[in-house]
Amino acid sequence: MTVTITPAHSLEEFLKLPETKPAREYINGKIFPKPMPKGKHSRLQLKLCNSINENTENREIAYAFPELRCTFGDRSIVPDIAVFKWSRIPFDADGEVPNDFLLAPDWTIEILSPEQSSNRVIGNILYCLEHGCQLGWLLDPADRSILVFRPGQQPELLLSSIPAENPHEHHLPVLDGIQLELTVDMIFAWLKMSTK
Repeated sequence: MTVTITPAHSLEEFLKLPETKPAREYINGKIFPKPMPKGKHSRLQLKLCNSINENTENREIAYAFPELRCTFGDRSIVPDIAVFKWSRIPFDADGEVPNDFLLAPDWTIEILSPEQSSNRVIGNILYCLEHGCQLGWLLDPADRSILVFRPGQQPELLLSSIPAENPHEHHLPVLDGIQLELTVDMIFAWLKMSTK
């Protein structure tokens, strides 16, 4: 996707603009529209959010928010999934979730769309890591791969259907405290919905 909107004069001015569908992101002084999610993207996003939240919400460990605007540093981005540790969710005085999240997620998950710039998405993941994020995933449904990002480490490319003597060796990394065992194959198997 190469379409850019005329840049706002500042991040503050961008944040005063009405929200749109699909969402727009403010990166390096320019406004970029995110692509509208399609079937595979929506399915993976929902299944991942549900899997994480089923494991973490009742025990108040973390929470996965879909399409949540996160504004920090000089960017305002909308990760496909932003996971926050429970202790970092900025609850308001009534204990409710606030509308504005002015911090980087602890774990950012992006699902690449065919018309999306992979470099821009990777740039957002790296930016999150520079601002305290502990883990990033970039899912590519086209080639059934997941690129894993961790602070201070080289990205790791995990591919579908890699045989292993110990299948637990290929569980995807998750945030500390989250007991969730997922593999690349398990995630992309969610795309097949028919039971026949």
